[in-house]
Amino acid sequence: MENKIYNFRKGEILLVDKPLGWTSFDVVNKLRYPLKQKYNIKRLKVGHAGTLDPLATGLLVICTGKKTKEITSFINDVKVYTGVIKLGATTPSYDLETEINETFPTEHITQKLIDEVKLQFLGEIEQVPPIFSAKKVNGKRAYLSARKGQEIEMKSNLITVFELNLELKPNNEIHFYIKSSKGTYIRSLAYDIGKALGSGGHLIVLRREVSGDFDIKNAQSVEYWRTLIEDTEVGDLDWGSV
Repeated sequence: MENKIYNFRKGEILLVDKPLGWTSFDVVNKLRYPLKQKYNIKRLKVGHAGTLDPLATGLLVICTGKKTKEITSFINDVKVYTGVIKLGATTPSYDLETEINETFPTEHITQKLIDEVKLQFLGEIEQVPPIFSAKKVNGKRAYLSARKGQEIEMKSNLITVFELNLELKPNNEIHFYIKSSKGTYIRSLAYDIGKALGSGGHLIVLRREVSGDFDIKNAQSVEYWRTLIEDTEVGDLDWGSV
């Protein structure tokens, strides 16, 4: 095991494999608390560089101390996702957060059709964010209004899809790989692909694999980081091992 110096208070970048069901802020809070306890301080800057939905897993870049100043640049990084789109049905949230609201035929779906449709989602495209999202509309998070059944007009954003692989699997599922710019809503992409196929679709699995120079292969669990924080000695330099 290679020894590494940690100074969480001065600033560190922690790569976390976010578990299913957790919000990004859940992860931040789970790590901020033991850090404040360790240093016996009331405040310590801890933030994440790009939200992952509760139903998504994978790479979450956490910054502490002065490293939080780099969050904005990390958010702008290109990201890679893998996951699964379920064809034949839509949901208001474009994923499994809400119940199916409409069903569609799937008998016409072939890999050839998918390959043809895929071309319209490569390069720069206009994308409308889901109404069940943290996107602000008139200063308010869209999902707060959506959960009350209120109508919301979401404005489209220009995004870039650099790479897109769609592979038809049994049970009307598409397994995907996507490399895209900041601001991409994979749920919206799943919905739009289903619509373009004349079938409807919603996201059932999502995992972030890469964010800029950071890779999920180098990420650790929340518990790993909590244990490391608790075991780290506090001094002019903090010591841990990886």
